[in-house]
Amino acid sequence: MRVSEYYNIGRSQGTLDFVDVDTVNDIRVYIDPSTIRHLTDDWGKECIIMITTFFDSVLDAVRMGDKERTTYLLGNLGEPNETHLGISRGKSAGRGFGKQMSVDFAAKLAASQAAQTGLIEDLEDTSFFLDRVDKDIVSDITTNIIRGPLISYTQQMAGVFGIPLEEGIESGAVWNPRRLEWEQGYTELPVADGEKLLLVPKVIVRRDLHLSRSEYYRNHLAPTLQSEEAENPGSKLVRVLKDGSRKVYKGDIEKEYGSSKPDVVRETLKRPSVYSSYRETKKSVPPTPISHTELSEVGNTPPPDYEALLEAVISTPPGKAEAGNYHSRVEALLTALFYPSLSMPEMEEEIHEGRKRIDISYTNNAVSGFFRFLTRHKIPSKYVFIECKNYGKEVTNPELDQLSSRFSPLRGQFGILTCRSFDDKDRFLNRCRDTALDHRGFAIALDDSDLAQIVSDVMKAINWKPSDPPPREPEIPPRIHDYPLLHKRLKALVS
Repeated sequence: MRVSEYYNIGRSQGTLDFVDVDTVNDIRVYIDPSTIRHLTDDWGKECIIMITTFFDSVLDAVRMGDKERTTYLLGNLGEPNETHLGISRGKSAGRGFGKQMSVDFAAKLAASQAAQTGLIEDLEDTSFFLDRVDKDIVSDITTNIIRGPLISYTQQMAGVFGIPLEEGIESGAVWNPRRLEWEQGYTELPVADGEKLLLVPKVIVRRDLHLSRSEYYRNHLAPTLQSEEAENPGSKLVRVLKDGSRKVYKGDIEKEYGSSKPDVVRETLKRPSVYSSYRETKKSVPPTPISHTELSEVGNTPPPDYEALLEAVISTPPGKAEAGNYHSRVEALLTALFYPSLSMPEMEEEIHEGRKRIDISYTNNAVSGFFRFLTRHKIPSKYVFIECKNYGKEVTNPELDQLSSRFSPLRGQFGILTCRSFDDKDRFLNRCRDTALDHRGFAIALDDSDLAQIVSDVMKAINWKPSDPPPREPEIPPRIHDYPLLHKRLKALVS
């Protein structure tokens, strides 16, 4: 039974920010530290500090030959079955980073030439150079390191969806990045089927790690070996073509050098600059977050039904009595539409010491599309604010002022006001433009028909093929996360 079913949340995976795991079995996705390294929000930065300080501490201990410190650091890593991520068949247990694995991991690091020479810099490098260390082990270690932030995230999601928390739950070992020590304590967590539960954001999981050994071999190491052989006058791998040119085929390279993990490690240690170059290239390219489609495939769940989500919003009767339902349904729709650019929704978030509330706030971790466009053009949008107005009357200046009063240079100066309809839409959009020109922030207003247009654009983008005509706005590339209507509205604010 999935978390959403166990707690009667009434949501599908596409409308949930976390991975909707089975409360007993595992789902085959993994936490990827490289993906976390590209998060720009406070939660992500906290995780990055934890991962970096922990693994630097491990490498320092290994290189100094401090077995006691190494044993302490790695010995506090346990089997993180509470996330239900990984490769177990049946009940989550036994596949993780157990005590014997920590001993083996320490021994492999100590004996690794790659660790001693500095070729292993980050946790994810271990999947390249250490035997029997792959995405599942890297994911388990990462889970242990960021257990503290995952506990906070779980508590946040529990507040959003009314998931009950139990007091006095053992936290497990939590890494303290300032003291460089493990700490134990008690906390509040959900308990499902008798076991504590940690929820994991979708934006940090993948089916494979961002660093790919096959990609590295195919596009970096093998071409280097080809070039070396081609430049070697005595190479037996060179084929002389009819035009006199010299050619070395990848198939011959694989037969001569091999392509297994030990083969890749051996040849990389002879050519460390090849891996260093690959790693720097990958660091400059943000990982692609797992998509709705991929999560549906691995989790055996249906993809988001955007039309049904839209219908739930549109069919909500206007008025104060249904304001709560409208608010929740808008959040469900936008969470599905704006993933993976916007994540970690908070409902009724308090600011100014509780004197003001924001209906919905999202963290902006976009790597492309409209929400990345905002940050690239210096519009503060670390967080994106949504105000929901289920009025049966005209939305006017006070509602717009309410949204703009939530803006600040630190939190963000971009938001969306959703409402049912306008008596005079052009007049209200001009009010939004006035707000922007007065340097009070950037507010985009969307009524029911606008939400319907965004859904239509997203569905067209999903089904777009290169042979199809260009989308409505040719200057906007036909990608799902570009949202032509949002671009159009933003352009109207600043033109």
